[in-house]
Formats: sequence, structure tokens, C-alpha cells
Amino acid sequence: MMMMMMKVSELVLVLSCVLCVSADVFHEDLAIGGCSDTDGEDMYSLDGEEKWYADFINKRGVEPQPSFMDHTSYREGTYEQAVTNQQICRSNLKNSRLGMKDIPVENDPPSGLIVYSRDEVELGVKNTLICHVSGFYPAPVNVSWTKNEQKVTEGTSINVPFPLKDGSFRQTSRLEFIPQLGDVYTCTVRHPALNQPLTRIWDVEVQQPSIGPAVFCGVGLTVGLLGVAAGTFFLIKGNECS
Repeated sequence: MMMMMMKVSELVLVLSCVLCVSADVFHEDLAIGGCSDTDGEDMYSLDGEEKWYADFINKRGVEPQPSFMDHTSYREGTYEQAVTNQQICRSNLKNSRLGMKDIPVENDPPSGLIVYSRDEVELGVKNTLICHVSGFYPAPVNVSWTKNEQKVTEGTSINVPFPLKDGSFRQTSRLEFIPQLGDVYTCTVRHPALNQPLTRIWDVEVQQPSIGPAVFCGVGLTVGLLGVAAGTFFLIKGNECS
């Protein structure tokens, strides 16, 4: 099934979506290619997980699959084909602008922005902050990080925009960091549909283990044992007197 999405004249996206059936299990295989004057995207995914995308800046294909997954490799020449697709896309974009010059631009601002840590926070232990943006159109968004009000670029990364079923996009930026008590981080998102940037604050907090239940449990157990001992003592004394 081929579907053309042209909500604005600045961006043309072609989506190819195939539903594969194996026994009683449905899988969604998605390919997306897109371009603008300055950006381009060519990506494949399975069940919402990115399997391969073209990195046009470093001129290579990327397989962002974690090590614990069954690795899928794409055939040689996939990146070169993505470059060719970009040339075709820009040619189509030029023709589309001629035919859509009077169509107003539609922009949808992000509807969701959350920041969270990948793992449970432990002071001094390397972790990853995740800034998840969703519900925006067109793609991409611009994401920036700060630590204690100082801009941070080292250790940051961002995935390619991922299309949602309503025609909007989601995108995720990551920041590798080492938690230290008192540090404050921010994730700021910029998009053409926003009058001002969106910012979320995340500060390092470590939950201390609660000792209350253990203390009360210990006190209760001690009182209970004392009660049993006292009862046994008086029972023995009563039997001796009789």
C-alpha cells in the first residue's frame, strides 16, 4: 500500500506500509523516505522499532538495533539506493511546489514532551537521559540539552523522525551522563509551529531506601516474642503452684 503525505509544500514523504501475517501474529513493516531543501530521511522499521536508516551527514547506513535483539542486516548498496531516492524526492518536491503553491502551510506543534532516565539513578554510575517528543508536523524537531544552565553537545544523539498513524511524528534525543546529586538538566525543543521553545527540567534525585516498615516490623516481632515468653513463664509458674 502506497500513501502520499503532502500536508505542506516544503516536505514530501512517501510511506510504504506492509502488514505481514505469521500464524496469528501481525507485524507492521514500515519504510519511509522523505526530503526537504536541507534534510533527508530514508528509514526501515519493524513493529515500531528502527531497523536501518541512512545517515546522510556521515554518508553511511546505520543499524541502531540493540545487541540483545536478533540482528537484521540490509544488503550491500542500500545506502547508495537511499541517495538515489533523495535525488528523485527533490525532483518530485520541485514539481509539487509548482502545483501546490497556493496551498497554505500546516504546522502542528508537539503535543507530548517527556524526559526520563533509561535506568534507575545511581550516583556516579553512567546512565542515559531520554527526551521523547511526539505529535508534531512537519519533521524534524530541534532538540538541545543543558546541564546546570550550560549547553551540552557531547554525548548527545537523536534518532530520525518516526511517523505515527495520525500523520504526525515522534522523535527521541538521548544524553549520556553520570548522575551527581544537585545537577539539573533541561531538554529544549524547537519547531516551526511553536511560538516559543518547549523545555522540560530533570534534576538528579536518588530515592533513599525506606526503613520505616522494617523498623515497625522489627518492633512488632520483638514485642510479640516478649509476650510469648511472658505467657510461657506465668503458665509454668501456675502449674507449679497447683
